[in-house]
Amino acid sequence: MIEVETNPGLRLCRRTVQKGRGPQRGSPAGVLVYAFPPASENELGEAVPRRMTGGTASGKGRILTERQSLSALCGGKAAVLALSFLLCSLTVLGQTPSPTSSPSPQELQVPAIAPEFHPAQRPLPELGRVGVDMDRQRPLTLREALALALENNKDIEVARQNVKIAEFDLQGARGVYDPRLSSSSYFERFETPISSFLSGGSNGITTSSDYTATARLEGQAPKFGGSYRLDFSSIRLTTNNQFVPLSPQYPTALTFSYTQPLFRALRFDNNRRQIEIAKKNLSLTDAQFRQRAIETITSVQRAYWDLVFALRNLQVQRDAVRDSRTQLEHNKRLVSEGALAPIDVVAAEAQVAGFEQSLFSSLEEVSRAENNLKNLIAVNRQADLWSLSIVPTDSVDLAAPEISLPEALKAALDNRPELQQSNVVREINQIDQKYFREQTKPAIDLIGSYGMVGLAGTQRGEGNPFISASTQELRDRVDQLLERAQLPLLTPQPPQALSPFLIGGYDQSLQNLLSNRFNNFRVGVQINLPLRNRAAQAQLGRSLVEGQRIATQREQLEQSIQVDVRNALQVVRSAEARLRAAGIARQASEQQYQSEQRKLDAGQSTVFLVLERQTAFTAARGNELRAQTDLNKAIAELQRATGNALTSNNIVVRVR
Repeated sequence: MIEVETNPGLRLCRRTVQKGRGPQRGSPAGVLVYAFPPASENELGEAVPRRMTGGTASGKGRILTERQSLSALCGGKAAVLALSFLLCSLTVLGQTPSPTSSPSPQELQVPAIAPEFHPAQRPLPELGRVGVDMDRQRPLTLREALALALENNKDIEVARQNVKIAEFDLQGARGVYDPRLSSSSYFERFETPISSFLSGGSNGITTSSDYTATARLEGQAPKFGGSYRLDFSSIRLTTNNQFVPLSPQYPTALTFSYTQPLFRALRFDNNRRQIEIAKKNLSLTDAQFRQRAIETITSVQRAYWDLVFALRNLQVQRDAVRDSRTQLEHNKRLVSEGALAPIDVVAAEAQVAGFEQSLFSSLEEVSRAENNLKNLIAVNRQADLWSLSIVPTDSVDLAAPEISLPEALKAALDNRPELQQSNVVREINQIDQKYFREQTKPAIDLIGSYGMVGLAGTQRGEGNPFISASTQELRDRVDQLLERAQLPLLTPQPPQALSPFLIGGYDQSLQNLLSNRFNNFRVGVQINLPLRNRAAQAQLGRSLVEGQRIATQREQLEQSIQVDVRNALQVVRSAEARLRAAGIARQASEQQYQSEQRKLDAGQSTVFLVLERQTAFTAARGNELRAQTDLNKAIAELQRATGNALTSNNIVVRVR
């Protein structure tokens, strides 16, 4: 169906045309609506000329004239309608019908929330905090809170333990130069078959046994990268070898060796590198401890002033509840006197209920702020502090520090622990560069050793093994023959003789050792030249790039500190201005509230305005308290940003 709809000026030109096409845009299903503007009075005047004869027109002529006029008007509009209908029909015929089923709307089932709830008429709970005995109060100053936090805070304790760990790391790095003493002792027995008559054994076997004890003292030199070693050996040897004149015998030896680098590791080696890094890590943990202390101080200051605000805001809400109840009683009295309507009592009761909600919300904030402060200063969860009611005693500081932006930036760049940590990291990187640059050099070492030996023992009774009884008898017969022939005799064989200082026990061997009668020495050069040495070159290149990265991070850190200082200084100035404005707003709201109360008593105001002034006055008091504590928190944040939190609070941190 296509429906042509007109306004009241064209009521008589309405036409309805049946059409079997779908609906056009902007019309109901199956309906096309055409609206024409109403005819103006001039058009109606032209289409309906009035004919008056003798001052009056006949009724029949008048009706005929009106019908003709309306027909003329409708005829003019009918042409427009026909043209519009033709265009619309062409548009509808050009469309392709797409029969779709319109989805039926589904109702959203929303569960009702407490449909028939009616609050119980009972007194409100007491203004107490969970787990806190309100009769046991603990007055606490900000300085006492800071002292407790630095002493008991777990983050501070962890940072302090990290410093101790760094101290032990440094001690362990220095331990590489501690001398190392090692020793060993053992017993050995050898039975060796002989294959020559010169082996000195009997029955085809030689047997020997010994007790051996060795000791070694070695270590690294703290300067110039050298290493030393001192070896001592002591043996008790027993053998049946006929060619060994001393059995048992006690050979001893003492040897000292030293290796000195001449090129690589002469100026800087890995041991000295580890010690220097351990020193820097200790400085790093010191800076980290100071940073943790500054952060803890700032957190304690924030928590302290949050508790101050929460407690004072709780008092403001209590005063608001008291004033609203007083206003409620005042309204009831005026209602009983007929000066107010009973609905004004309901408005006052709603005001009381609203302030009571704010009161218990403020109590919750007090509990949160107090627990947050206790978490920073308590020793552990069993501390008695958790059951006490903390009462801050310090008043807010209403004077902002006078410091310019250049001064604040200079103080931050001089005192911020983050920059100190960045300096330590850069110094550690320089140590690595120095070490890896040494590793690119060839290794040329000077080696030398000097040794002393000692010997003593018990002389065996067999004498010279080459002089036996048969041999001596043969020599005697030869001498007799030579004597008969008047020829020179054989040269007598000298008896086997040992030096007197070799005869003795173990003590004699030690004396021979210490007298340095028998010694040896060795001097040489050892060269280790790796071809290309790409590993050391890669490590050096990596350390150089690491230095560039540290420098870039340093610039980024300085820029972040600058932003931090600028923001902190702006917050201080904004907080100071907000405090001034909040004080003026509170005074104005108080005067307006008191004035509105007087107007109500004089019958020149309404209860609604009085309640509005009371709400505004309560909000203004809370805003003023918030501005006061925000100023102190902003001052604490500025101290943190400039790195002056320790000096500003007269705190001296002793890390070790």
